[in-house]
Amino acid sequence: MKTFLDCYPCFLDQALRAGRMATGDESKVRELMDRVGPILHGIPPEYSPPETGDLIYRMVAEVTGVKDPFERSKKEHIAKALDLYPELNKLIGQSRDPLLTAVRLAVAGNVIDLGIKRSFRLEEEIRKVLRQDFAIFHFREFRQSLEEARSVLYIGDNAGESVFDRLLIGELRKPVTYVVREVPVINDVTRGDAVASGLAREAEIISSGTTAPGTILRLCRPEFIKRFHDADMIIAKGQGNYEGLSDCGRTVFFLLMAKCRVIAADLGVQENDIVLKAAGKIP
Repeated sequence: MKTFLDCYPCFLDQALRAGRMATGDESKVRELMDRVGPILHGIPPEYSPPETGDLIYRMVAEVTGVKDPFERSKKEHIAKALDLYPELNKLIGQSRDPLLTAVRLAVAGNVIDLGIKRSFRLEEEIRKVLRQDFAIFHFREFRQSLEEARSVLYIGDNAGESVFDRLLIGELRKPVTYVVREVPVINDVTRGDAVASGLAREAEIISSGTTAPGTILRLCRPEFIKRFHDADMIIAKGQGNYEGLSDCGRTVFFLLMAKCRVIAADLGVQENDIVLKAAGKIP
């Protein structure tokens, strides 16, 4: 997915919020904003939003000296999600279609997004998503692909969301490789976050090698790219992964909530709609 003009105000807002989370020194925040401007001016037209995000968050770390300004928030979100985990796991077990309920809960976890200016109440969002109709719903294709797959490559998004991914992974009933970011960026899931979420008991955890807030294949390490192309089934969570992989040429099942009007327009849905989309060649 390419970068649209509407993305530029969001880039500036992300830089400002990340800078202020990293430091209370307004002079450093001002320096950050002064340095982000030229970055945006020089963005190649073919760049996807996560590629620009990579440049911005590198600049945040360079100017403030803080590599993970969202560390505290990530820990809080993981702890909150883990508190809910037993009840949600019980809900899946009692449902008429456990796989579908687990898919819904995985989407509900996608509300935990600090890359956009959005507040949320987690329990309220869960209740809403359990009742909400999908705007795009390729569940039949999802189930068929899962039945035929020997294993699944599951690309994570946000740290707190990884607890909800764990719920879905438990219902896939196949060996799963869970993919995390190489380094902290926004509140995206890293290896440490995934381990804290309990995912090491459910899946093999690997890094894609990218430092971007999304999966950009040309920025990933060769070992991951090979596994991506060899995978029987690929699930990708969240907007950043959709931005990076929507035109990758492989069938990818995207699970997300459309929290941004640009991404909603690209998908052909409304803001706050929930999506299970098979992009690429649908099986």
